[in-house]
Amino acid sequence: MENKHVGWLVIGIAAVMTIIVFIFNSGLKDIVGATCTHGASCSMFDTIRVQTWLSMSIIFILMILGIIIMFQKPKIEVKEKVIVKTKKIKEKKKKLDLKGLDEKEKQVIKILQDENGAIFQKTLMEKIEVGKVGMTRLLDKLEAKQFIERKRRGMNNIVVLKR
Repeated sequence: MENKHVGWLVIGIAAVMTIIVFIFNSGLKDIVGATCTHGASCSMFDTIRVQTWLSMSIIFILMILGIIIMFQKPKIEVKEKVIVKTKKIKEKKKKLDLKGLDEKEKQVIKILQDENGAIFQKTLMEKIEVGKVGMTRLLDKLEAKQFIERKRRGMNNIVVLKR
């Protein structure tokens, strides 16, 4: 909501409160006038007057606050952009020594090369059609062999080709 609208809302609430105070005080004066035997010198009239001034000063503060809010400049919102940097593989892809890797491990390396060296673990899992546990074990093996590196990004892992 804009500051101008909030300011008008606060001023409107203060105006409604003013009407309520005057209606309430009018009713109190009628009741005190009918029940007090001392007439105009009754101490209850002084109490009503003090209550009226106290409530009117609170309403005045609310009105000032509403005016201040109306003319206050809105804060500029700064939106942060989260950028995931990936290592770009040069045009000449380095030949990796894939000896000693099984078919699934070779498939992971090929997908990483096709994806410019980085991919979300979940996406990789979907492409290879392996479950979570199987994917974790497969990536653990590749990480131990120094082919990949997993980086945490929020609730996700990014798998990055090391070589």
